Amino acid sequence: MGRHGWDSGARRWRLTALLGVSAAVVALVVTLVSTLPDGGASTEGTSPDGDRVHGTPATPPQEPQPDVGWGFTHTQFSADEGSAAATARVQGLLKNTSLPQNQHIMGWGADNPEPVKGRYDFAALDRRVDFVRASGGTPVITLCCAPDWMKGGEAGADNTDWSQSALETAPDPEHYDDFAALAATVAKRYPDVRHFIVWNEFKGFWNDAEHRWDHEGYTKLYNLVHRALKKVDADIMVGGPYLVMDSVDPRQTENASRTLKGPWGAMDQRVLDAFSYWNEHKAGADFVVVDGSSYTKDDDLLPDEFAATDKFTAVGQWVRRQTGGDLPLWWAEYYVEPSDGNDDRHGWSEARRGAVQAAGMIAMVKGGASSGFYWNPEEETGPDCPGCLWTPTETGDGGGRLPMYDLVARFNAEFPPGTAYETVSAPADVCVLAGDRTLLVVNTLDRAISTEVDGKQFDMQAYEVKWLKR
Repeated sequence: MGRHGWDSGARRWRLTALLGVSAAVVALVVTLVSTLPDGGASTEGTSPDGDRVHGTPATPPQEPQPDVGWGFTHTQFSADEGSAAATARVQGLLKNTSLPQNQHIMGWGADNPEPVKGRYDFAALDRRVDFVRASGGTPVITLCCAPDWMKGGEAGADNTDWSQSALETAPDPEHYDDFAALAATVAKRYPDVRHFIVWNEFKGFWNDAEHRWDHEGYTKLYNLVHRALKKVDADIMVGGPYLVMDSVDPRQTENASRTLKGPWGAMDQRVLDAFSYWNEHKAGADFVVVDGSSYTKDDDLLPDEFAATDKFTAVGQWVRRQTGGDLPLWWAEYYVEPSDGNDDRHGWSEARRGAVQAAGMIAMVKGGASSGFYWNPEEETGPDCPGCLWTPTETGDGGGRLPMYDLVARFNAEFPPGTAYETVSAPADVCVLAGDRTLLVVNTLDRAISTEVDGKQFDMQAYEVKWLKR
């Protein structure tokens, strides 16, 4: 997972080439920017105070809570760039919903934050954080990935390797402290960001010799980052381990869990072992983070796309048992539609996609989750953008709301953290989530039906997602 946007600087580099700006003009611009009152955008050629506070938060930092609700993650292309009319259109949408928004510190739209040790470039990350502020969202930062010099690569922004293999490389152990220091610098720069996720999907933490996850290495990095962030502000909320909860065909025996399994598959025992190690040896956590798909590692939806979402429930219940039920459960990413060879998910109709997504979110809630982030697969250009929250913002007519936005926004509004859920009567061909004031009903069939839920009888179109007041 964690897809769509490895080379975060690609758009910037393409635009520079198209403009054909001369080296002399570039030098003049850099000189002028460095004289601005706030120091301008931090660049490799300067040594700014990376710990300084960036910008003015829309509202003063509030007392943090370990839950944020249901929102989305910004990917390589998002609404912080493009046509002013389109980006304003998205900001207007988001202001009405206050969705939590997650952003990584490197990749997925953010440039190398520390291309040389002690020299920072937060321009792209500043722009994303400013967008979250302007759109009224709750900002969440994922502390991934690491500058090249922390993982055996060359220092310097121009030397940044944006290939997937390079970005997915973890810091070398001798640079764990440097990464923790970078995390602290980020926290100081954005004091209104109160929630931090440590790393992404155990990227680079694989023990080749033992054919398992390097949970010892990840946990060491996590603990150093946790302590560094708490030193900045004890009220900062920190979570991990952001493991991919992989599953395999239930008939498979190698690496398959004997206890956590179902018609949807069997969990990879190595993932469960990694989680258990982190849970036992962590320095602390304010919330617990996982991600994963309803389908198996072989992209099998078992026994079908709707029943496969039961995996989210089973995994959530297992995680909650491991943590004693004390830590809020977040899904940093969740997928219900297998991707193709280009890592795209364009095979389903939007109605089917929305119905299965809704079923997946219902399953996560039933497993004890109270927060989750939709991985927004925004395209650079339009007009088509399957599964996106809004149309691409590159042109003035972009930024229009799409069905997936309506689902995520409504889900967050109707089922915030702390919602009291109830069990209601419903037939097998619908998925239902019943809060104290709202019913969410999903038709799992590709045909119209007449159904009765919680004593209410009504008709539904194929794959319809219906909201009812109680």
